[in-house]
Formats: sequence, structure tokens, C-alpha cells
Amino acid sequence: MPFADPRGPRRLRKKIVLLAVLPLLAALVLIALAVRFQALDLARQERALVESAYLASKEAELRHHVEMAMNMVRPIYDSGRDDAQAQAEAIRILNAFDYDRGDGYFFAYEYSGRCLVLPHQPELVGQNLWEIRDRDGRPVVQALVAKAREGAGFFRYVWNKPSVKQVAPKLGYVVGLQRWGWMLGTGIYLDDVQATLDQLDQQGSANIAKTMGWIAAIALLALALVGGSALALNLSEYRAADAQLQLLARQVVQSQENERAHLSRELHDSTSQTLVSIKLLLDSAIGQLGRTLHPLPAPLAQARTRIDEALTEVRDISHRLRPVVLDTLGLPSALQHLGEEFAEHAEMAFFMRVHGHADDLPEEIKTVLFRVTQEALTNIDKHARAGRVDLRLIFLAGGVRLSVADDGGGFDVAAIGADPRRGIGLRNMRERVESVGGVFKVHSRPGATRVIAQLPAEAVRRFTLQPLAPHAHPARR
Repeated sequence: MPFADPRGPRRLRKKIVLLAVLPLLAALVLIALAVRFQALDLARQERALVESAYLASKEAELRHHVEMAMNMVRPIYDSGRDDAQAQAEAIRILNAFDYDRGDGYFFAYEYSGRCLVLPHQPELVGQNLWEIRDRDGRPVVQALVAKAREGAGFFRYVWNKPSVKQVAPKLGYVVGLQRWGWMLGTGIYLDDVQATLDQLDQQGSANIAKTMGWIAAIALLALALVGGSALALNLSEYRAADAQLQLLARQVVQSQENERAHLSRELHDSTSQTLVSIKLLLDSAIGQLGRTLHPLPAPLAQARTRIDEALTEVRDISHRLRPVVLDTLGLPSALQHLGEEFAEHAEMAFFMRVHGHADDLPEEIKTVLFRVTQEALTNIDKHARAGRVDLRLIFLAGGVRLSVADDGGGFDVAAIGADPRRGIGLRNMRERVESVGGVFKVHSRPGATRVIAQLPAEAVRRFTLQPLAPHAHPARR
């Protein structure tokens, strides 16, 4: 049966995440654009309303001031006098009156453009200013005279502001004294209006920026939630995949142990028994020949010896494949027996200590610890050049800790782990321990190497609650 491509679900998850994120981002961008457009439009409308209200108040104020000036000169004008003395009296009255801390004053021009009243620029009085223009190129006197000829009117221009000695926008209002041919008026500077409008623009920009910030924060939060959900999904699937891999590793190890048990049983029940039968037949033949033939042929005695050696070797192999003591007497006795056999074979001193109450462990745990010890002793025999081996089996709070130490030459743990051609035994031990949820560690220096396999209570409890199929063990005679 073909295996499913593991990249398929990942690609599908990415597509699902993109399908969730892209419409969300598009919706948030459209909302942000719509909100920005509406905010800018509202800001423009608010600015226009404020400007209109300010200008309306300024126009009313200008009418009031001009009306006061007309009230002061009206007795002279209404008297019907057009002589120079009457006009000079009117000019004197207009020059003497100002308001708004000196920035508010009255001016007067003849329709021809000759300046009659200009309190803050007396040097221009008497000059014809018909062609004078403001900073923006507007003909100020011409436009004001045109409004006066119409009877009255407003005109915006830029003019020097006395209090700051700088030009500023100004709104002028003039009326015409038609019989004298005069244009009489005053103006109010609009820089305070512009400052208010600029402040409104700044506040509007700040509000828009704040709103955009909230939308961006909401977008980030939404993306974080989507990303967090995707991460949680991936972590959940990763945990599930990890659990499946651990289960698969357990099943592989269990399958290996079952196969070992099967081979052990076959060797014991079949091959070993066949060898025993051959040995008995050979003993019978030797006995019969011994009564008639002296001495016995040397090959026959050698065959008898080889049969004994083969029988011993088969029994040893069967024992190493699945020692009966591990199932009958438990892990401590099996490790003790394994260590003593190793010490006899390798001619090393072996010491074993058991700490804590030796609880009955699940089959998988006992098998893993036995195989780790077996592999560790094999590595010591092959590579360590040690004279002493110490084994510690510690039972703690439902868990178990195995330690195998020797006094050999030691090795570079990092270098061994990085070289794929070396350290196969260490990798096998690590994989076995991690397959059952344990922790495997190696510490090594000259004169002291220690292999540690620790199974926490959670791993032991999990195997106790969810055991795999039990081993099939050969019967022993």
C-alpha cells in the first residue's frame, strides 16, 4: 500500500490559513480606507463649517466697527459740507481711533487711489497707491475702491500686521462716501483663524492616525489569533504525530523482542533438543563401541566434545535473545545475572546496587533497561579497556533510573554523536529509551564514563495502563 505524502496535509493547512488570513486582511484594508476617507471628508466639512462661522463672526465684527466709524463722521458728512476743512476733520477723527491692541484701524482712500488715512504707515498718506498689490499679486486698492463704488463690500488680501511687523491674511470691509468720492473701511487679520484651522487639521490628522492605529492593532490581534490557532493546530498535530512515532517505535521494539523470543524458543525447543538427541545417540554409540573397541577413535571423542560446545553455545544464544530470568525473577535479578556473566567473560570487576523498592515494571520498560545494560556492557568490553563496572538501579516515586559506569579511557561524546559511522550502540540505546518516553544521557571523561537511562513515573504509568501485546516466552527445561 503506498504511503500518503506528509506534505499534503501541511499544504492544505497553509491554504486554509491563507484563505482565512487574506480575506481578513483585505476586509481590514478596505475598512481602513473607508474609515480614512470618511474621516478626511468629515474633517474637511468641519473645517469648512468652522471657517465659515469664523468668517461670519469677523464680517459681523467688521460691519460693527465700520458702523461706529460712520457714526463718528456721519454728522460731518450729512451736514452737506464738501470743503477741505470738513474732510480734514473727518480724517482727524479716523486717525485717532483704533482697536484690537492697535491692529485694528481705519483707512480711507479717494476713488482715484490717493491715500487719505493710514495710521500705521503715515509715510504712505498722500501717495497714490492705485497700483499697489499684496504678496499674492492682488490689486488691493483697486479692489477696495470697486467695492466702495458698489456701496459696501468685503475683500480678502494680505497686508502688514503692525503688532508683529509681518504680513498676514486680512479681511477688509469698506463703504463708499459717494459725494466725497471716498472709500472708508477697516480690516481684521485672519491669522488667528488660520491658526485655529491648522489646529483643527492637526487634531483631525491625529484622530485619523489614532483610528488607523486601532485598526492596525485589531488587524495584528486578528492575525495573532489566526496564527495562534494555526500554531495550536500544528502543535496538536505534531504531538499526535510524535505520539504515533513513539507508538511505532514501541511496536518496532516489541516486534523485535517477539522475534527474539520466537528465535529463542525455536533454538531451545527445536535446535537444542535436536542437539541433545544427537548427544544421547552419540553417547549410546560410544558406549556400544567401548565394549568391543579399545581405544575409541579420536574423531568420535572430538565429535562428542563439539556436540557439548554447540549445545552450550545454542543455550547461550537462546538466553541472550530472551533471558528467562527477566520474566521469572524480575529486572534486578536479570541485570545481576547479565553483569556476572559479563564479568566472567571480560575478566572485569562488576558491582551492582539496587536502591528503593523494586516495583514490578511493565514488560516494555524491563526489556528496554535490560537491552540498554546489555549494549552498554558490550561497548565497555569492546572499547573501554576498563577494569571495573558499577551498575545502579534506582526506583524513585514510580519511576526508575539505570546507571552503568566504568573506569575506562572515556571518549568524546560530541564527536561520537556527530559521526554517523560511529556511536551506533549509543544511538540504539537512546532510541530505545526515548521510544518509551524516557531520557538517555551519556557523560564521559578519562577514567569515568557513565550511561544513564531514566524513565519517569509518567512513562511507567502509561505503559502500565496501556500495555502492548505480551511476549511469548519459550519454555525452559
